[in-house]
Amino acid sequence: MNENLQGVNMSRTMRRMNRQKMHPRRYITGFDGIRTLAVLGVIIYHLMPASLQGGYLGVPIFFVVSGYLITDILLQEWESHSAIHLWNFYARRLRRLYPALVAMLLATTAYITLFQRTLLTNIRATVMTNLLYVYNWFEIGHGQSYFDRFNGESPFTHLWSLSIEGQYYLFWPLVIIFLLLVFKKRTHIFVIMMVAALLSALAMALLYDPANTNRVYYGTDTRMFAILIGSGLAFIWPSRELPQDVNVGNQWALDILGGGSLIALIVMFFQMSGQSAFTYRGGMLIFTILSGVLVATVAHPASHMNRVLTNPVFTYIGQRSYGIYLYQFPVMIFYETKVHNIGDHPLVNSLIEVALIMLVTELSYRFIENPLRHYDYGQLLTDIRHFVRTPHFNRVTGTMASLATVLFVITAVGFVQQPSKASSKQKSAIQDTITKNTKTVKKQNTAALKRQKAAEKAAAESKQVATDKLKTKQAYDRLSEAQKKVANDYKLTPQVALAMNSTPLTAVGDSVLLDVSSDLQQVIPGTTVQGKVGRQVSEVPGIISSLKSQGQLAHNVLVNIGTNGTITGAQADQVVNAIGSDHQIFWVTAHVPTQSWQNQVNRQINATSKKYSNVHVVDWYTEALNQSSWFASDNVHPNPTGNKKLTALIANQIAKVNNN
Repeated sequence: MNENLQGVNMSRTMRRMNRQKMHPRRYITGFDGIRTLAVLGVIIYHLMPASLQGGYLGVPIFFVVSGYLITDILLQEWESHSAIHLWNFYARRLRRLYPALVAMLLATTAYITLFQRTLLTNIRATVMTNLLYVYNWFEIGHGQSYFDRFNGESPFTHLWSLSIEGQYYLFWPLVIIFLLLVFKKRTHIFVIMMVAALLSALAMALLYDPANTNRVYYGTDTRMFAILIGSGLAFIWPSRELPQDVNVGNQWALDILGGGSLIALIVMFFQMSGQSAFTYRGGMLIFTILSGVLVATVAHPASHMNRVLTNPVFTYIGQRSYGIYLYQFPVMIFYETKVHNIGDHPLVNSLIEVALIMLVTELSYRFIENPLRHYDYGQLLTDIRHFVRTPHFNRVTGTMASLATVLFVITAVGFVQQPSKASSKQKSAIQDTITKNTKTVKKQNTAALKRQKAAEKAAAESKQVATDKLKTKQAYDRLSEAQKKVANDYKLTPQVALAMNSTPLTAVGDSVLLDVSSDLQQVIPGTTVQGKVGRQVSEVPGIISSLKSQGQLAHNVLVNIGTNGTITGAQADQVVNAIGSDHQIFWVTAHVPTQSWQNQVNRQINATSKKYSNVHVVDWYTEALNQSSWFASDNVHPNPTGNKKLTALIANQIAKVNNN
């Protein structure tokens, strides 16, 4: 009987060995090319969002590739051994991912502790949730929008995707074992996974909230469809079993599908905004399916797509794509905090940032990722005992050990000095002003709405006074003492001051509008302010529609949007069309020299003004150029002097337009 069992085992072993010989594991070089496209999309989007508004979609590409490769490897192991060695799998993943992640967390936290202490809030939870790969769920409740690129952007925000992948690596081998044991047929498993992917995409569509995209953008359940599509593909398209030789027609089909999907993905990189409802209600799913098609064609040995995406540059970047993705945000944010003219020279600064990212990545790849990836951790205790008995450092190990110790100590200090809930409420002068004005605005809006009704009756008279240059004295005599003080403080002519006293205005904008709101409502008492920190242009049409439905949209509309991100032509059109041609629109240009999108935003505002006769530019950018004394320390939000200058500019432009 024992001989029979031995014979059966030997037979099984021979069959497995034969399968391995027939279908040897392949290293698909084109996947490095796909990773390169993905990481370039993300990097360019973060550096110059106006140039590649859909670059953030590089993340779903990473998810599809990871899903396919990991599942393909696990299925190969199951085929070869009728089992999956879980601890070996987990050990490989930890060796590959953890060393660089820990290094990045330590270095970034240490830098924050030493040089950028405003980012210490929640630092303990941020680091720990990243180490446990649940940071994406922490971001939903504590993080700002992924698309808010201005207001104290965290150098850890991008790590949300690594947490989703970490959760996938933990549970997916167990799921595969269950599916293979219960359903056995791979086509059935593929169908189950595609249904799950559709449910995930449906959850994204149903939970999408344009006012707050955090839930659908960071949620594991709403982003899992990308990994599921890649994983499902591995069940019906295993890399080792794809034929090398196919007929010409099938080869052409593979190349057309692969080339078409690649072109479509690149087009969507340029076209699909992360603030568009379409993105979350089907757009990202379509993009992900196209990514799956590209992965499938690159994986097939009979297709030419693998060769198209294989070259030394793509191989170099692709092999380092994890490190590039990991270190990009800290480098960008710390660099842009120190350099205050990013908006004036976006390309030059972007190239410098890319060089710094690549330098940090290369150091990490050579001295952290590769050595620790191949280190035998089974020898760790032995090596420690040997080192304790006979300490020995060479130049590299001594430097690395010393640096790691210093970073760990500084990070520990940062953990201890993390602001408490009470002290975290302490704000800068800018934040104090915005907070105070936000509360005041709510009270003033009610009074402003009443004044707007009265202003409609006085409109004809105010226009006559404002336009008759011969009646300056008469206009001055009509001013109350308070209005005379306003005219003097803001350097306004009596005509403009009198006209503004009876001008209805609805102002919609971001934190800059909130900063100037007190001055604006003092000079133009009939102003209602709809401002919010971090507001993006995509939110404006909804706000306008709501105001219209309540009968609260004034004839004059001030738009102060562009501080926090790019504005596309389509988005500008949506704003203008939502307001309507029967309103006068005054759009304030952006003064954001610390951000790369400043010039793009201003070009778009000027282009929109040329396109629509009722859109008028309030050129704050030109007015404030080289006037650093008008701004707070961030060189973006006006200080009291700047607020007066901006308010006067707005008032004069409104008076000028209403004069015609």
